[in-house]
Amino acid sequence: MKQSFLDNSTDLEGWLDRVAIAGKIVESEAPESDSIRRLTDTAMSAVHEQQLMRLLLPRAAGGAEVALPDFFAIIEAMGRYDGSTAWIVCQGNGCAMLGAYLPDTVVETIWSDLRAVLAWGPGKAESVAVDGGYEVTADIAFVSGSCHATWLAAHTSAVKEADGTLRLGANGKPEVRSTIFPASEIDLTDNWDVLGLRGTGSNGFHIEKKFVPEEFSIVRSGMIENTPDAAPLYRFPQMGIYALGFAAVALGLARGFLDAFASLAQEKKPRLVAHPLKDNPVVQDEYARCDARVSAARAFLVAEIEKGWSEALDEKLTVAQRMRIRLAATHAIHEAKAAVDMLYDTAGTSSVFASSPFERRFRDIHMVAQQIQGRKTHYQSVGAWQLGHPPDMGVI
Repeated sequence: MKQSFLDNSTDLEGWLDRVAIAGKIVESEAPESDSIRRLTDTAMSAVHEQQLMRLLLPRAAGGAEVALPDFFAIIEAMGRYDGSTAWIVCQGNGCAMLGAYLPDTVVETIWSDLRAVLAWGPGKAESVAVDGGYEVTADIAFVSGSCHATWLAAHTSAVKEADGTLRLGANGKPEVRSTIFPASEIDLTDNWDVLGLRGTGSNGFHIEKKFVPEEFSIVRSGMIENTPDAAPLYRFPQMGIYALGFAAVALGLARGFLDAFASLAQEKKPRLVAHPLKDNPVVQDEYARCDARVSAARAFLVAEIEKGWSEALDEKLTVAQRMRIRLAATHAIHEAKAAVDMLYDTAGTSSVFASSPFERRFRDIHMVAQQIQGRKTHYQSVGAWQLGHPPDMGVI
């Protein structure tokens, strides 16, 4: 049986089989998920039944702790079936990495539930230190998987002591502390009415002076440094994992689109045209070019992920390699989008119907490109570093 890259404890082929089982279900449920703006209960149950929300959770906490090249392959495979599901699996697993850094009692409280989902998003948040923990006030948005979350988190950009003074970290800057609380205690804001990735249910929430115990909080910026004995996976920065993971979503969407187009081309005869698309030399040329763009971008990203994973195994993850992953991930997202755009046009009116395999994927991949991991400014950040400027550590 095929084994994973650099980690004989992970059976990649087995995980891809699990994706195939869940994928057929989530793809059939995707139109309904898109309509209700969250995954259907059937779709989310399929994900949980295949344990796909525990890929990056430590083994000690009941997770799979898969190697990063395998994680990329799993997310990409799910993306071929449905972008929203792949997105939630990627985001939820990034959040589950906190299981490597939180106290054992907290990890047990959260992840003893086999259907546990921790979710968070960006926003404005502040903590005030009180006896035993913090009072948190926050307005949070873009919480992917919020409708299925069992726990939520807010990243507070300012922690005030009881006397009102601002708490500073070891670097002399204001401490950024993540606070975690049961989702059952929070009312979501139903505001996820968007173009694509509608099934992610990326709603928001507001909390006012909510008490969070000290042990249910963590300063994420120091997690790696403060956990010197962590396994290789947990020496890798979360930003880099989100970069490669969401690029995998884009590549999966593009490959799913190419597959669907190849099927369409066998039979479709455009109006007033005698031959199917497959016989049109222009279409043949376009399809091959799109395949090349997606395949080349994927090969670039996979090569950089494998190099980065090798460095993590050797405990020597460099800024240079983190930059390469950022560049390759951004490039993959935009090459995948470009390929979809070209074939969407070539498919003609067949691509515009909601019942087609094209329309939802077209919307979804444009949403991926709009998210922080797809920002075109990442090219400039990498290029500036390549040309001798200090690295922007916030993007890697």
